[in-house]
Order: sequence, then C-alpha cells, then structure tokens
Amino acid sequence: MNRFNFLIVFCLSVTSYAQDLTISGTVVDDANQPIPYANAVLYTSDESKVINGSSTNDEGQFSIGNLALGEYVVKLSFIGFESVSTPISLTKTTDVGVIILKIASETLGEVTVNSKKPKFTKQADRMIFNVANTALVEGSMLDVLKSTPGVLVLDDNIMVKNSSPTVYINDRKVNLSASELAMLLDASSANSIQKIEVITSPSAIYDASSGIVLKIVMTKNLIMGYRGSVLAKYTQGVYPRYDGGLSQFYKTNKINLNLNYSYKHSKVNRNNLDEINYQENNIATEFWRTDLDRNTTTKTHNANLNFDYYINDNNTLSLSSNVLYLPFYNYKTKGNTFVKDLQGVDDYNFNSFNFSEDKKHNIGTDLDYKHSFKNGAQFLVNTHYTTYDYNRGQAVNSDYFFQNSASNFSTGFNTVNNQSTDIFSVKLDYQLPINDTSNLALGIKTSNINTDSDVVQFDVDQSTGSQTINNANTDVFNYDESVFAGYINYDKSWDKWSVVVGLRLEQTNIDGFSPVSNLNTGQDYLDWFPTFNVTWQAFEKANLYVGFNKYIERPDYTDLNPFNFFLNDNIIVTGNPNLKPSITTYSTIGTSINDSFTIEAYYKTVSNQINELPIQDNANNFLIYSQSNIKNVREYGLDFLTDLYISNKYSVFFLTSFFNHDFDINFNNQSYNFNQWSNFSQISSSFNMLKDNSLAVNLTVAYTSKFLQGTILGESILNSNLSLSKKVLNNKGVVSLMFADLFNQQDFGARSKFANQNNYSYHNIDNRYFKLGFSYKFGNTTLQTNERTKSLKERERLGM
Repeated sequence: MNRFNFLIVFCLSVTSYAQDLTISGTVVDDANQPIPYANAVLYTSDESKVINGSSTNDEGQFSIGNLALGEYVVKLSFIGFESVSTPISLTKTTDVGVIILKIASETLGEVTVNSKKPKFTKQADRMIFNVANTALVEGSMLDVLKSTPGVLVLDDNIMVKNSSPTVYINDRKVNLSASELAMLLDASSANSIQKIEVITSPSAIYDASSGIVLKIVMTKNLIMGYRGSVLAKYTQGVYPRYDGGLSQFYKTNKINLNLNYSYKHSKVNRNNLDEINYQENNIATEFWRTDLDRNTTTKTHNANLNFDYYINDNNTLSLSSNVLYLPFYNYKTKGNTFVKDLQGVDDYNFNSFNFSEDKKHNIGTDLDYKHSFKNGAQFLVNTHYTTYDYNRGQAVNSDYFFQNSASNFSTGFNTVNNQSTDIFSVKLDYQLPINDTSNLALGIKTSNINTDSDVVQFDVDQSTGSQTINNANTDVFNYDESVFAGYINYDKSWDKWSVVVGLRLEQTNIDGFSPVSNLNTGQDYLDWFPTFNVTWQAFEKANLYVGFNKYIERPDYTDLNPFNFFLNDNIIVTGNPNLKPSITTYSTIGTSINDSFTIEAYYKTVSNQINELPIQDNANNFLIYSQSNIKNVREYGLDFLTDLYISNKYSVFFLTSFFNHDFDINFNNQSYNFNQWSNFSQISSSFNMLKDNSLAVNLTVAYTSKFLQGTILGESILNSNLSLSKKVLNNKGVVSLMFADLFNQQDFGARSKFANQNNYSYHNIDNRYFKLGFSYKFGNTTLQTNERTKSLKERERLGM
C-alpha cells in the first residue's frame, strides 16, 4: 500500500511538472530593435490546433507557459513583417533566443524600410516617445529631448510643465546639477536611445524627490556576438565645436557588455543685456545698463559601462558606471556697465573682466543583483555610489571711469572654491506577479549625501598686486543628508478597468554647518507620498483616466550653502540656509480616443516652492541671486495631444497646453500676487523619403508664450529644429545634418518687476547652429545569430 501511494504521488508530481513548462524568446526586426506587441502563437506540430498564445512586451520578449512535454510549432508575426515558424521539441523549459522578423515583401515590394518615424503613446501616467532608428537619434541626447513631446529646453535647463524633471537612464538616477546634466546629455550620442518616457505621475517605486521623471531607455543588445559603432560630428555656431565617440557591444550566453566613450571640444558664445532700475522710496535713483560677452570653452570626456553576468537562468549580476570628466572648463566674461542718473546723464561707467577656470569630475557606479523565482517574482538589490569633485579658480578685475578722471580707480579679487561630494544608497525591491492581472511591489531604500566645500576670497591691490584674504567672504560649509524610505505599490487590471496605487514613506535628516560663521542648519521630518492612477476603457476606442501623486523637492547643498560668490563687484550669487522643502500635489483627469487623440486637465499645488530670485539691494546697489521659498503656488491647465499617421511615409504629432500660474509672495512685509496665463504648443513632423525610405526627416517647432518662473516674467520663445539622416554603405553608415533655431527666435528676455524691484535681462544664446555627423556600424552579428539559431534547431531535432 505504501509503495502504491508513493507511485501515485510520484506520477502526480511528474505530471504536474510536465504541465508547467515554458517557451520564451525575444523578437526583433532586422535592425536589432525589439518589436513590441508581436503575436506569439503556439500550435501542435502539424499546425492544426492552437495550444496557447501571447504577445511581446516593450522589450520584444514573450513567454508561453503551462505547457506539457511534446512537439510544437511557435509562430511569430506582426503586421508588415514576414511571419516566422519555429518547430520545438519541448522536453524542458526552453528559451528559443532571438528571432528576427523581416519586412514583408508583399507589403513593400522591393522596398526595404531603413528608417522609422517617431511613435508617440499616451498612457494615464506618462507619455512614451519611441525614437529608435529615426532621424532624431543621430544627434545628442539633449537634441532628442528638444524634440520630445512636452519637454522644453530653455538655456540648458530642462523643463516639463514648468518644473525641472529628474532624469533616469535605464532606471538609474542621474545625480547631476542642471548645468552638468545638460553637458552630459549634450556630450552623449543618442544612437542607442530606444525611447523617452515623460512620467508626470510616477509610481511609489520612484524616490519622492523625483517629481516628474524623464526616463531615457537605451536599446538592449539582444543579438549574440560583437558589434559596435563610431561617430564624428562637426557643429558650427558662433564658433566651431567637435565631438566623436565609440560604442561597443558584446553578448554571449553568459555576459552582456556595452561600453561607450565620447569626447567633445566646445566653445560657446553668449551675450547678455542687463538693466537695473535702482530705487529709493519707490522712486528711481539710478539706471544701470550692462553689456556682457561670455565665451565658455570646455573639453568633456564621457564614458559609460554596462555589464551583465548571467549566473544562471534565475540570477543576474550587473555593473554599470557613468563618468563625466571635465579637465578643462573655462569661461571669460567681459562686461561694460553704464550708470545714469534720473536725467539720463552718464554718472560713470566701469568695465569688468571675469576669468574662471574649473575642473570637475562625476563618477556614478551601480551594482545590481536580480533573482527570479519560479513563480515569476523577482528580488532586486541595488547599491549606488557617486563621487563628485569640483575645483574653481576665479579672477575678477574692474576699472571705474568718471567724468573727472582723477576719480578713476580699479578693483580686483581672486577666489578659490573646492567642493567634494559623496552619494551612497542601497535599495531592496521585491516584485510579485500575484496572477495574470495583478502585481505587487514593495521595497526599502537608504541614501546618504555628504558634501564638504570651501571658498577663499583674496582682495588684490591693483597697484602692487599683493593679495589679502577677505575674511567676510571666506567660509567653509559641511552638509550631510540622510533619507530612509519604504514603499508598497499594487496594480490590477480587469476587463475594462486598471488601477495602480502606491504609498511611499520617507524620513529625512539634514545637517549643515559652517564653522567659520558658526551657522548651523538642520531639518528632520517624516512625510508620506501617495500615488494612484485609474483607467476605464469606456468604449472599444476610448478610455477615461484619473491620477494623483505627491512629491517633494528638498533644498540641496547648493541651495543651502551660505557662500557669497561675486560675479563682479555688484552681482552676487548666494545660498539660503533657511530654505524649507517644497511639497507638490499633482492631479489629472483625461481621455484618449482611438489611440490618436488625448485631452487632459491637471491641477497642481506647491507649498514652499524653491526658486532662484533676483533681488535688488537698492541701498548698496547690489543684485543678489538667492534661492527663496514661495509659500503657495497654484497651477492648472488643459492639454490636447494628437499623433497622426497620415501615410506610411508621413506622420505628425501635435501638442498644445494652456495653463495658469498663480501665487502670492511676501516681500518687505507686503503681499504681491503674480498671475499669468501661458501656452506651450509643439508640432513635430516626420517624413521618410526615397524609394527605399533611407532618407528620414524630422521638423520640430515649439512655441512658448509669456511665462512665469518665480517672480520673473519670461518673453515668448520659438524653438525649431530640423534633422535629416541618410543611410549609406549598405545601411551600415548614416550621414546626418541638423539645423537648430531655424527662425532665430530662441533668444529671450525676462523681467522681474514688483515692489521696489525692477530689473531686466536679455539672453542672446549661441543656439543657432548646424551640425554635420557621420556614424558607422561594424560587426557581423547577424551571421553569428543565424548560426546560433541553426544550431538550436539541430539540437531540438536530435532531442538535446
């Protein structure tokens, strides 16, 4: 009886195992790009009956489970491509590897599609902009962002819905300042970008400080073997610029390696016109007009490493690193200032010269471990470390000229500034697919930022050249920030409904200390950040969605740093050690129709919004740029988006957003209201030309009306970019040409005028240029993949 029972249990176990096998694989096109939403259908060996089916995800991956031992045929298909059928003798869970679908000959005759049009997708929480194999990726990452729906790049500041987003590259946060981020993206080739996701309502998985997320997703190396590419570009603005780079990919069954390097030599010109009306008792006393000419020369090295080691089917170890190294970052600023009295008569004028020489590096490294369980759950560990080092030497000289030359004099000072920052974090995530329609994710994270910085100012005697330390403008600032976070996130789909709901808790501790001035600033707070998105498929081709999330912007070490940085004798940039964190709530409701039209309304509130404000010190004739909190900010708007595929060669994307920005500010014990309606509109047209579609063209034009940025009212701007790319040398080479600021309307002015404040600045930026590029792909990876596929079929036939 015992043996009989054992035999029954054994047979049931074998039967259960035999019914729990899986077939998986990855589907790509002939350009090695994933094909999402392709059909994967499993038939009996004679193809007379359908057993099961699935579709590929965004990465082109499919999985068909709950299968028994036997002989099958898996058929992969997608509209416009030739179907591929692969026989499989299933004796164990099998990965069929990479399957390449070719363009269907009956669709295109002898035409081969070499270039694609950008594809736009709107979801409840994000906009997805697929740009792989389009004309846009022949520029830099920053160039692609300039053509991304809803993204405004203004003077190298990236903006989405009047906010600065957090940039992630392949799910890894980029820890850089706004100017350094622009340098990194401008020096990085876009050749490997698959898509840009603009996430306006990120889930609880993201840091609460992420706010709006710009997620740059790079293409994965899906094909076995070695391949690579080289590129070179020449840019002509006011001055010429040069850059070049190398990308290499290598993949085997055990490892996946990607190494990128780029170098950029750049000289950029900038002219500013600044006007200040100094006042006393609300009556103008002096008018200052300054013409500035600034040249910035940089030599930028950028390297990126991604390495995956597949320990076995269930365990993967990954190492990635980004290096930004600037051994040479110099700028020279020449200023000529005229001071007039109330009658418009010149009182005096002065010339200033500011020479700054910087060196900096930023190295960010991630070590990841992923374990996959048999039930589909995943356990992920991420450790991150960033080291940042910055050194600046500055020399400023000014010469003052009066009507009586006997009153002429000169001033001068030098400063030395050093900053060292270390960022360390550990994150643990657990992701569980509860069933086919629901998933649970939870995790914890701890992070620490430590910064030590100092500045020493020397006053220079213009007659002798001797230097004396200026103790009033010499200081040290040490900053330490620790954040501990935990989250839970759940998503569920029904027949017509889907919901994503999450909650994140974050405990923050901040200590800032200046031993020279004996200034001690500290913050200690716990806050919770809920998020949810609900979508209702009301009709076959129309849905309705609502969303809500809450996020935080913490003042960082630069914002809190009390140092005074003098750009000349009268312009000061300083931090504010009394800044409070900013809390934002963001709500949306919208509808998408026929996958082509979207209408969305949003409402946003911000408490203690952090803005850099230009404040006039009318008593001492100083203009001070300092971070400040604006107590309550309200913004609401209506967006309309459409993405139309007019033909197989032409598509158009259009977005327009009307929004109102309203807030009150307390200044000198009085309240002032700021209210402004604004419009942001963007149109992007993509063309495929020539019989073989090897010429791709993209034209993007974006208009921004008058807009508020803190107390500053910016003038309207028209951005425009034209990109062309032509495949050559049997599709291995690409010649690209880009024209920026076609209509010469990207320069802008801005004024701050309230109370006894009245200053204006006009920015003439070196953003009108053309860029000529060439890239070439090498490596015979397709042949190696075909050999591997053939070998796999032979093993299957032999029962291996």
